[in-house]
Amino acid sequence: MAPIDHNTVVPPPVTGDRPLKRVVSMSGAYGLRNYTIKDLRDLKGVRQLAETLPFSPEEAVAAEEAGIDTMKVRFDPKAPQSTLDLRSAAPHTFMNYAMSLTAYASKTEALRAAFDAMEAGADSIMCQWNLGFIETLATAGVPVQGHVGLVPRKSTWTGGLRAVGKTVDEALMIHQDMKDHENAGAWGVECEVIPAPIMRELSKRTALITSSIGSGSGGDIQFLFAQDLLGDGKPPFPRHGKQYCDLYAMRQKMQEMRVAAFKEYVAEVQSGAFPGPEHIVDVGQDVVDGFLEAIDE
Repeated sequence: MAPIDHNTVVPPPVTGDRPLKRVVSMSGAYGLRNYTIKDLRDLKGVRQLAETLPFSPEEAVAAEEAGIDTMKVRFDPKAPQSTLDLRSAAPHTFMNYAMSLTAYASKTEALRAAFDAMEAGADSIMCQWNLGFIETLATAGVPVQGHVGLVPRKSTWTGGLRAVGKTVDEALMIHQDMKDHENAGAWGVECEVIPAPIMRELSKRTALITSSIGSGSGGDIQFLFAQDLLGDGKPPFPRHGKQYCDLYAMRQKMQEMRVAAFKEYVAEVQSGAFPGPEHIVDVGQDVVDGFLEAIDE
C-alpha cells in the first residue's frame, strides 16, 4: 500500500453518523475504525456505548450495520481463521479479542499471543490474566482490558456463579482490583454481575473504561453476548440478558421443517413420485433404440 501523505488533509469517510478514524495496526496494516481508545476515554461519563460478542460473521455484519459501538470476539491462535472472518465481517468496529485464560504459562507466551492477536486485527485484547501479564503487555504497547467482579473461570474464589460486590468487603475488593489494573497499565475493565449502585460508584472512581455485563447502566459500555440478546440458544438465559428476538424458536421451527421435508422426500422416492417428468432429461425413443442396437452389435 502506498504511504499516506500526512501533509494532505483528506476528509474522513463516514459510516452512519460517525466519521471513521484512520488507524494503523501493530502489524502495520492500515484500516478505518469507528473508535480509538482515545475516543473511548474521551466519552467516559458522556454517554454509554453498546457492545456485543458475535459468534458468527453474520452476527458481526448485522451488529456493525445496526451501529453497535464495540465488539468482543474470541481469539483462538490454533484456529485464527474464525477470528479473521469476524474481523472481516465488521472491519470498521473497534474489537477486543478475548484471550484464553490457561493457554499461556509465562509473560513471554502471553506477550507473543497478544502480538499474534494484534496482527490478526485486534484493536485491543481482553483477558483474565494476572496483573504481571497485563503489565508486561501494557509495557510493550498492547492495549489491554481486564476483568473484575464475577470472573466465571475464577469463580471458586468468590463463591461460584453469583453476584460479587453485595458486601462492603467485596465492593472494596473490586475497587482495589480496578486500581491494580490501572497501575498495571490496562485501559479498560469488564465488570460482570456487580450490584448496579456499586457499579455506578466504582465507574466514577476509576480512569478505566468500564464495560458492564449484568452490572447495570453505571458503566461506560453496556455489554451483552449476541447469543443472549438474539435469543439464540436453549433457555434459560442469564438473568442479566434480554432477548430482543427468538432465534432459537426460529431454528427449532426450521429443524421441524427440515425433518418434514426429508420425510416427504423419502416417501416420494419409495412411491416413485420423485423424480417426476419435470425433474429429468428425456430423449426420443429413436435415440434409445439406436443406442440399444449399437451396444447389442
